[in-house]
Amino acid sequence: MLEEIRISSLGVIDSSTLELGPGLTVITGETGAGKTMIVTALGLLLGGRADSGSVRTGARAARVEGVVSVASLPEVAAAVDEAGGDVEDGTVLIARNVSAEGRSRAFVGGASVPIATLTEVAEPLVAVHGQSDQHRLLQPRAQRAALDRFGGAEVAELAETYRALFARLRDVEQRLVEVVEHQRERAQEADLLRFGLAEIEAVDPQDGEDAALAAEELRLGHADTLRTAAETAREALSSEDAGPDALGALAAARRALESVREHDREAGALADRLAEVSYLLSDLAADVASYATAIEVDPARLAGVSERRAALTGLTRKYGETIAEVLAWAQGSAARLLDLDGTDEQIASLRAERTTLRAELSAAAAALSAARQAAASRLGEEVSEELTQLAMRHARLTIEVRQQEVPAPSDDVPGGPLHVDGRWVRFAPSGIDEVEMLLAANTGSAPRPLHKGASGGELSRVMLAIEVVLAATSPVPTFVFDEVDAGVGGAAAVEIGRRLAMLARTAQVLVVTHLPQVAAYADRHVVVEKASDGTITSSGLTVLDDEARERELSRMLAGLSDSDTARAHARELLAVAQASRAEGPRGS
Repeated sequence: MLEEIRISSLGVIDSSTLELGPGLTVITGETGAGKTMIVTALGLLLGGRADSGSVRTGARAARVEGVVSVASLPEVAAAVDEAGGDVEDGTVLIARNVSAEGRSRAFVGGASVPIATLTEVAEPLVAVHGQSDQHRLLQPRAQRAALDRFGGAEVAELAETYRALFARLRDVEQRLVEVVEHQRERAQEADLLRFGLAEIEAVDPQDGEDAALAAEELRLGHADTLRTAAETAREALSSEDAGPDALGALAAARRALESVREHDREAGALADRLAEVSYLLSDLAADVASYATAIEVDPARLAGVSERRAALTGLTRKYGETIAEVLAWAQGSAARLLDLDGTDEQIASLRAERTTLRAELSAAAAALSAARQAAASRLGEEVSEELTQLAMRHARLTIEVRQQEVPAPSDDVPGGPLHVDGRWVRFAPSGIDEVEMLLAANTGSAPRPLHKGASGGELSRVMLAIEVVLAATSPVPTFVFDEVDAGVGGAAAVEIGRRLAMLARTAQVLVVTHLPQVAAYADRHVVVEKASDGTITSSGLTVLDDEARERELSRMLAGLSDSDTARAHARELLAVAQASRAEGPRGS
């Protein structure tokens, strides 16, 4: 909800602040006072086109600010946060600057943003209906959304079922296209995998085999050197020629200490340790001798090992750094080959699933379209009844729900049209329906699209009638009507006031009007007053109290604010409006 609008140097308004609240606010004033500047200001806040001609003469720039309560609008608060702005105490400040040179800047929550971002944040907040505006409900998508909201839970449930099936079908068809289009590539990939797996199977590598063979090849390649070193070590430990060796030297040392054991316990302990060492050294000498004996010079085995290592190296050059990686590649490739070999079966399965989903989607589309048709009939009747009360007695609104038929496809290809009730039709995420609101303004005239079938004033009343009927389901918190009462008077004007008051029960409504019958229904009455010092004309906004409101209605009735007769008539209007608001509009 809009809480406040601040305007500086816009048109005839020098500087003014308009505090707003819930319910119905009317804006009145003499011709040329600048009433429409309020609508212009709102248009700028909604991201409308900036016109340097709207900047007040002599000013460098015009500025419009709006304070918006978003406490009950979490989606808007999230959009402000995403734009980099701040929400303080449940409100956000949106602003627009327009320079005299035509440059424009936008701000959301204190952050400078592109105009498109301002539009994205502010557009869901306000619906403006004026004779020169691009109306929200003139857009085909908005008309379909409005019809779906009017259709209630039944249409919403059918639409959700359709959207879920549509998403599943789109996914299946995309996968089918990918599989079919890449069938040749998949066959080539399968051949390469078979070749690689056959090559690995022929070698039959074992995990860790490459490291073991490397060690064996190194040992076989240096067999003579290893044997010589081992025999030299054995001779040094235990000589076969009775020469000096480590065991002999150790035995001599042990005997020397044993001979003096009885003279010193420490000498005996050392002799015992020498005995332990001699046992270990004797075992080590035996192991070295065994190692020397085991070493064989085997050129045939060396050649075999080298050949096996070469085969393993051939695998590691292609399929992995190590044999472990080669085996992992083989395991993954075998699984992938199973998938590739099942391409034909996969295509058949996807086609069968697509056929099933298309049948289900066709049924869902037909059910959704039927529900929309029924809702369209009810909505047209209710809006037409409203138009009767708004001085458009012979006007009829119809909502056309149609499908775009296309020729039957030559091939059953993904993405083709949908077969519904014996016809081939285009379909989209929203269904198979194109929704358009048509107006026959007079008896006998053919229904035409809203922007072609009604004049500016009539179109505003049509929008009012639609908004009143949709009020219970409308997500827009604020409505603005610019001279919705153009071209009417008398009882019709009273009915416009009654219906604006009805709409204001569930939304914030701002109305620029010149009719006292409409102004009498306001919860808050704002007058635009023009003043001049002889050289510069300026206008300001004033919220009227009860007495000032009486005078303003008198002026609107008779052009005389102090006429006793006009004042009495104004009081009567206010009393009738108050009683009527308590009763509610006729036919509601």
